[in-house]
Amino acid sequence: MSEKQQHEIGKRKNAIARVYMRQRASEAGTIRVNDRSFEDYFPRPTSRMIIMQPLELTSTVGRFDIHINVHGGGLSGQAGAVRHGISRALLDVDPSFRAILKKAGFLTRDSREVERKKYGLAGARRRFQFSKR
Repeated sequence: MSEKQQHEIGKRKNAIARVYMRQRASEAGTIRVNDRSFEDYFPRPTSRMIIMQPLELTSTVGRFDIHINVHGGGLSGQAGAVRHGISRALLDVDPSFRAILKKAGFLTRDSREVERKKYGLAGARRRFQFSKR
């Protein structure tokens, strides 16, 4: 493993996360999101769980200092983007993680997007209320 910083990009919906990962400098690795603490930025426990999944799967929790810049979308999409970026950065650290992360589906960009609204409809598929008379 090299001492240099790993940099990867993760995407989900309209969120884009730039993940910077380096060997930990302190006794326990820290995760900072947009210059805020990880717990402060993602108050929902499910979002925090999603982000920690690749680290727990590869048994690397606390081994890295991770700095993340994320923008676009909502908190759920941002959490997915961060997970994607961390997974890709872990590959740069140790290519042997590929089989584990690939099997869990963390390396695949989740391509589901919001369906566009169509004319003549209330939303993408929802129709306006029908009136017989």
